[in-house]
Amino acid sequence: MPLYDWNEVEKEQMNPLVSRQVIHTDGLTIARIHLQQNAVVASHSHMNEQVTMIQQGALKFFIDGGEKIVRAGETLTIPPHVPHGVEAVEDTIAVDVFSPRREDWIRGDDAYMRR
Repeated sequence: MPLYDWNEVEKEQMNPLVSRQVIHTDGLTIARIHLQQNAVVASHSHMNEQVTMIQQGALKFFIDGGEKIVRAGETLTIPPHVPHGVEAVEDTIAVDVFSPRREDWIRGDDAYMRR
């Protein structure tokens, strides 16, 4: 049974305001996302169910035609294929869990995060 320490997981700079640390298992992807205030992740959708847990800070999600602010200690679930985008209301650390794992990220198909 693997044990992971976020202090030892490589941090990948996606753009000047967003970086991530990623762990892939056989069945899911866990990502620790670091977003500086005002960072934006463009609207996108994927075939994976997503659970986002805010460890620190706050994110404004644009989803289902509305806006929802999710703060430290709160968790948001996003069903598969639902378009969503994010803006960091303040410096934020979020942990995202995806099921099944993000094969698109493994292939490097993640341009929406690199803008």
